Parts: sequence; C-alpha cells; structure tokens
Amino acid sequence: MNSTNILDFEKPLRALEEEIKKLERSPESQNKEKELNKLKKKVEKVLEETFSNLSAWQRTQLARHPDRPYTLDLISRLCDKFIELHGDRYFADDKAIVGGLAFIGNIKVVVVGHQKGRTTKQRTYRNFGMPHPEGYRKAMRLMRIGEKFQKPIISFLDTPGAYPGIGAEERGQSEAIARNIRDMFELKVPIIVIVTGEGGSGGALGIGVGDRVLMLENSVYSVISPEGCAAILWRDSAKAPEAAASLKITAKDLYDLKVIDEIIPEPAGGAHRNHDETSRLVKEAILRNLEELMKLPTDILLEKRFEKFRNMGVFTED
Repeated sequence: MNSTNILDFEKPLRALEEEIKKLERSPESQNKEKELNKLKKKVEKVLEETFSNLSAWQRTQLARHPDRPYTLDLISRLCDKFIELHGDRYFADDKAIVGGLAFIGNIKVVVVGHQKGRTTKQRTYRNFGMPHPEGYRKAMRLMRIGEKFQKPIISFLDTPGAYPGIGAEERGQSEAIARNIRDMFELKVPIIVIVTGEGGSGGALGIGVGDRVLMLENSVYSVISPEGCAAILWRDSAKAPEAAASLKITAKDLYDLKVIDEIIPEPAGGAHRNHDETSRLVKEAILRNLEELMKLPTDILLEKRFEKFRNMGVFTED
C-alpha cells in the first residue's frame, strides 16, 4: 500500500508494511529472510482479521476511499479499446459522467459511469462525481446508441448523489433522473449495472436500472448517506456509524434483501490496494453475466428486467 490515505482501521496494517520495507532496505543478514517471512505472514493474518469483519461504516469508508478505482481506471484495464463520447446534444458535456464505445473481451459494448477526481483540480473538474441533468441526458444518449446498434450496456455507479445546485434544478434534475429510470426499462439490449464505490440515492439510480445489478464487496448503495440519515433522525452527524448499520447499505445486506444479484469480491485489503486485480474480477463478472443475458430473446429480457425491480417492494392491499 503506497497510498498516504490511510483509514484508522488500516493503520496496524500500514505499520507492518513499513516494517517490511525497512527490513528489505536493510543490509543482508542471516535472519533477514526469516524475519521477512514472519512479517509477511503477520500481514496476511492482520488483513484477514481486519477485512473479514468490517462494520457497515468501515465499508462506507472503503467505498469512499480516494484511491479506490474509478470508472476510467476500470475502463483502462478491462476494456481492450475505448472511444469516449461527449455531450448531451442539448446543453453541455457533464464531466461527472463518462462513457463511450468499448470492447470487453471480444464483445462490443457501450460503457457509462460516474467519474470522481483525486486531486483538488480533478475533483472540481468532475464536480466530485455529482452529475447535472446534462450528465444523465448524456448517459441516455449513449445508451440509445447501444440500443440502436444492439450492443450491451455496462453502467458503473460511484456518486455521493446528483448535484443539488440551483442550476441543476433549473435545468430539470429530477426530470432527467426520472426519465432515465423509465427509459432504461425499455432499452432492448442487456444492461449490467455495477456499484463500484458509493451508490448515492437518485444520483446512482439515474443510470442504475439493469438486468443484473452487481456490487463490489466494499461498495455501498443507499437512498441517503449515513451522515444525512443521522442528521435527520438524531440531528447529529456523528451518529453516522449507527445510521450506516441501520440503513442496510452494504453489498451483503442488499444481496440478502435481493436488491442486487451478485457480490464481486475485492482483492485482500480492498479494491484501492490493487486496481489490476479488481478490474480482472469485474471483467470476469461482466463477461459471465453477458454470456447469459445475450442468449435471452428481447421480450423475455425486458419482462425479466421489469419483474426484477417490481418484486423488490412489498405492499398489501385492503
């Protein structure tokens, strides 16, 4: 782990890794190899103990980790070719949404996703991964291209939410999200949605309707952030860890509730520690699910997509 962004529960692991680096730089000695092996085994043990029993809040912190792979990081690794397309043809090119044409393996696809930034300049440029209405319209324009040319759609979700500014509201933020949700149900091609980091409220749902919804192991998906929930319920954002546990926002929670279809495992210590392995696992999941979905007739595909989301809610009639 070369990152300077260390979470509190990662500190014991970082201390051991620093010991290993220090020992590796030291002069050769009779016990050096033995000590290195001992420390490496200890790292493996700490990794297993720490990451096998994470709380919902700790997973939320991992989902937001600034070194976590973003959409363009994944695209560069799992796509053999990628041509980025820009603009919604109405207002502007929203940098918080990226997308275009790509090959994954030998399958031609359309890829869309939220894009955050790492440096202050990048975060400002990408608006912290929070799309404006033109971002959702841009995403739907690209999805329509996929439908026109009969190419599957891959959608990566990673946003704290849609941008809540006055300009976004004036240009129809809620309408853009609602239209996307409606239209994604009607797209006549397979759609795979993958939550890679934060799946924040309508900001995520605006590109989140799919035949298969997958989540990376340490991602979260929720109608509201833990801090926002805590501020509303207890008027105290410090209760965010308690809110995170109650909201059932982790991949395991949502898989048990049948909101998602599959959990994609992450490399030891989280996706931020190994982008290459994370991308390999994501690619494997995409190809496996596409193989199944591309065999379905269009009418069956659309019927199953509708039923999938229709069956999530539970209600009674008097």
